[in-house]
Amino acid sequence: MSSADPHPAALPATPQGDSPRGVALAIGTYAVWGLMPLYMHMMAAFPASEIIAHRILWSLPIAAAVLVVSGETGLVLATLRQPWMVAMAALTATLISVNWMIYVWAVNHDRAIEAALGYYINPLFSVALGAAFLGERLSPAQRAAIAIAAAAVLILALSAGGLPPVAVGLTLSWGIYAFCKRRLPIPPNAGFTVEVLLLCPVALAYILYLGATGQGHFGESARGTALLIGSGALTAVPLILYANAARLIRLSTMGVLQYISPTMVFLSAVLIFNEPYQGAQRIAFPMIWTALLIYGATLIRRPAAR
Repeated sequence: MSSADPHPAALPATPQGDSPRGVALAIGTYAVWGLMPLYMHMMAAFPASEIIAHRILWSLPIAAAVLVVSGETGLVLATLRQPWMVAMAALTATLISVNWMIYVWAVNHDRAIEAALGYYINPLFSVALGAAFLGERLSPAQRAAIAIAAAAVLILALSAGGLPPVAVGLTLSWGIYAFCKRRLPIPPNAGFTVEVLLLCPVALAYILYLGATGQGHFGESARGTALLIGSGALTAVPLILYANAARLIRLSTMGVLQYISPTMVFLSAVLIFNEPYQGAQRIAFPMIWTALLIYGATLIRRPAAR
């Protein structure tokens, strides 16, 4: 890396163990994301594209505040002066935007169970990426957990006649985002801020267009406006937590802990949104929960052994 690079030790080594702090941050992240359908459902009357634009715009003040507190504003400016890093951040920003769009559309069109399936598949994709490109290794118990989860996903796919586009889109967009995010040589808080800065001009232009053409919902009611503004916090906080957690634990562990989020989404879909839960789902979902318990037990035993 050249001497002009502001981050001479920018790309951290892939963690070979799991920090307890990283595990706690990851669990908190996925718990927030698991509750997100309840929030998004309150904006079901709004187009997904408008919700995403406001999520981007109102997350910027929070990202900027975190950046000031952490003293990393200089890193953002240095990153924006390097075209290759801007290009990499633009890629991750695009991937996360696509993921948000699919997710919000699915939740607000009674496809929350399909969204949950997508996030159940994604950990397997993360494990595959970690093994193929990062040299991560799994213990026998962890491999058994992944095998059980893979079998459950296969049952769901076969029963549905294939993987639904929502599930595939969420798996690919988030899995590749997570992988690229780990390779972006910039601290996580600064990286998220750069992503938001790159997305904000487009988001703001779209919001102004909706307002000018009478299609926007911002300002129509106090409740709707508050929900749109609040979506920024719901976007920024878990992503900042996720970005920090991803640097402290292995990609494979991050992937399996992700089962927390789709399980909560699944429960919301069945118990609150009254989406059907039947047939193969009654076999596959308990298998996935079993896999999570097995993998979780290995995480508890490892610190005790150390």
